Amino acid sequence: MKFLPLIALTVAISACAAQPPAGVQSVGQSQQPPRAVATCIAQKWADSSQQQVVSQNILANDQAMDVYVPGQQPPSGAAAVVRPSYTGKGTWVGFRAGGAGGGSNATGAISGCL
Repeated sequence: MKFLPLIALTVAISACAAQPPAGVQSVGQSQQPPRAVATCIAQKWADSSQQQVVSQNILANDQAMDVYVPGQQPPSGAAAVVRPSYTGKGTWVGFRAGGAGGGSNATGAISGCL
């Protein structure tokens, strides 16, 4: 019975980790690894805007990344949110609008990488 609180805490943390981040609009899923999806998004945005694109590793080994819309900066700028899938293999991708819009153009580029 000593371990019941520890088990309950572990279950609660696991449930929270299995949910998309707050304020992020789901765009879709990919069977590609997170790094490949994030690189594709960054390349599309850089090519279309001719501006530098900033990406930020969230987890080691490129398992989760944020790719910022051209002209946006960490930590609160508009970004593609690339995470391991919450429901199995592959990658989940969302879009965080941040302080700037660009939603439909940005999500269109993201969708092209899924």
